[in-house]
Amino acid sequence: MGLATKRPRGRPPAALKSPEAALVQSLDRALNLIEIVSQSDGIALTTLAQRADMPPSTVHRLLMTLAAHGFVEMHEQDQRWSIGVEAFRAGMAFQRRNNAVTLGRPVMQELMELSGETANIGIFEGDEVVFVTQVESYDPIRAFFRAGERRSAHASGIGKVLLAHLPRETVEKVIRNKGLPAFTENTITDPQRLFAELEAIRQRGYAIDNQERNLGMRCIAAAIFNEFGEVVAGVSVSGPAVRLSDEHIDRLGPEVRRAAAKITALIGGIEKGAGTEPV
Repeated sequence: MGLATKRPRGRPPAALKSPEAALVQSLDRALNLIEIVSQSDGIALTTLAQRADMPPSTVHRLLMTLAAHGFVEMHEQDQRWSIGVEAFRAGMAFQRRNNAVTLGRPVMQELMELSGETANIGIFEGDEVVFVTQVESYDPIRAFFRAGERRSAHASGIGKVLLAHLPRETVEKVIRNKGLPAFTENTITDPQRLFAELEAIRQRGYAIDNQERNLGMRCIAAAIFNEFGEVVAGVSVSGPAVRLSDEHIDRLGPEVRRAAAKITALIGGIEKGAGTEPV
């Protein structure tokens, strides 16, 4: 009788080569539900199941588990699901870790008071801009971005100022992965035109979103740098185009850049001057 072949311990090598194989399906689905729920102020089970492309019974079981841990909650009055307090608490850990968000808040308040427009901070994540905090304008007609909202980098003031200070190969990768979709007639959809715009942003020291994502809205953004001179975030003011005229933008642009420099200094960063090549 031959000796039994000894089975190697650990996970098979093939499983390690595939990122999908490492996913825990139920956890992956639950996190997907949290993301969808976070995009609304209340969502019905059937709608959530449709958006998640999962059976309602599966969605209900996952929601009940998430609710038991406080990550989602159901409102009895209308049977709609929304984000729970534990998701908020977990999200606050990001703010504690990201100094630009916590230390930059007073500077954003000053910038909003100075400009009269909504001030934002956004970061570059997953080849997109993610808005992480905002100080809203007092004006009833104002820009608004939900915290956690994602935008295409090429059609955003913060997005373009971040791209302007990233290596060219990183920008080329973003273009390959995300493309340059048109949102308005002003959106930059040609790669060469985008690279020319990024060079102009580096020379000027701030970016302008000229109604490139939404008609009627304009934005001015400048970069925030860390202690290595690497871009880590962007700060901006956004508002209606009727208020942000070319003349107003010419006056506000240097102020936004000064605000970004102030946040850079608060987090111990090194500001890169206009005309500096990306790292």
